[in-house]
Amino acid sequence: MLDLSVQLNRLRLPNPILVASGTFGYAREMQAFADFSKLGGIIPKTVTPLPRPGNPPPRTVETASGLLNSIGLDNDGLDAFVSKHLEALLGLGAPLIVNIAGKNTAEFAAMATRLSEFPAIAALELNISCPNVSGGVDYGTNPKMTAEVVSAVRAACPFPIIAKLTPNVTSVVDIAQAATDGGADAVSLINTFQGLAVDWRKRQPILGNGIGGLSGPAIKPLALRIVWQVAQKVNIPIIGIGGIQSFDDMMEFLVCGATAVQIGTANFYNPSMSFQLVDQLSTVLDELGCASVSDVVGTLQPSKVTKMMATGH
Repeated sequence: MLDLSVQLNRLRLPNPILVASGTFGYAREMQAFADFSKLGGIIPKTVTPLPRPGNPPPRTVETASGLLNSIGLDNDGLDAFVSKHLEALLGLGAPLIVNIAGKNTAEFAAMATRLSEFPAIAALELNISCPNVSGGVDYGTNPKMTAEVVSAVRAACPFPIIAKLTPNVTSVVDIAQAATDGGADAVSLINTFQGLAVDWRKRQPILGNGIGGLSGPAIKPLALRIVWQVAQKVNIPIIGIGGIQSFDDMMEFLVCGATAVQIGTANFYNPSMSFQLVDQLSTVLDELGCASVSDVVGTLQPSKVTKMMATGH
């Protein structure tokens, strides 16, 4: 029997395909058109302790092969998430991973404690890497702070912990190691790259907040490189993110060392993509003669060039 399930330390998922935070809303809008029980997991938009209005518009702009966004974690806060959305999300039939963000370690821990009241939650994903929120990226750029917040959340709740990391650092490997040392069960790689879109005639940035986060196909080669480097150096399961818009894209992340993947920007133009990928995965693994997803994870054969890249020389 073909086994599509994947294990990320304490977190077991029915298959490796998830929808990324911030790209699928609260999933309710798609309930009439999709069988969510087919997914490996659902990650709703980031939840913060208190409501956030988000950044001023414009909040998104298309770029060459990508999307630059500056949403600013617009959400109604933890109380509203619990009262208005949590029950419906838990009833969709797929593991629910709640993505949370706080201004400091105490806020992260307090949110984890509150969510512990709902044991049906599968895991928490810590957004310590948002590129367009003041102060939000600091945790993910500092190994000590990364380990501190992961450790505090792990002590505050029984859930598996996923740290979502930023690529906007000199070495993601060092941050991933810090998350591992803090007790993370997995890391999500990667969040968006900081970028700028400009209207040169007006001499102004296009986004209302100026700087935004770049996602989409343009970042896939960079995301693959980071996933592969972390997989070579850090003993922790990886959830790969960055420009996945086809089955081949997904498989590239798996062979580079990701145990699971998140579909993000592609959800905006093809909301059914994640469900299609699940069906394709079964077919291709069977054709390859693989008994499980783990048979292909981390099977990239490094060349001399990639060996040099992994060592930084």
